[in-house]
Amino acid sequence: MDSMAFIGAGMCALSMTVAAWGVAQVWTTIISTVGRNPQVKKEVDIYGWAGFAAVEAIALYALVIALVMLTGK
Repeated sequence: MDSMAFIGAGMCALSMTVAAWGVAQVWTTIISTVGRNPQVKKEVDIYGWAGFAAVEAIALYALVIALVMLTGK
């Protein structure tokens, strides 16, 4: 197997780490916002789920690319 595939997969793993940090930031912001003003929970909740889905999609794309690079010929 080509060593560059391992380097590329490692770079994808770094992007998954950053995506995990992004998810943590989304939830931290939501908790902080609802803690300050509980009446906005319904309005903030949908944006939180949308932000979570967008950030998590980036991590899943990076995982798929890493797997393709490791199994590709």
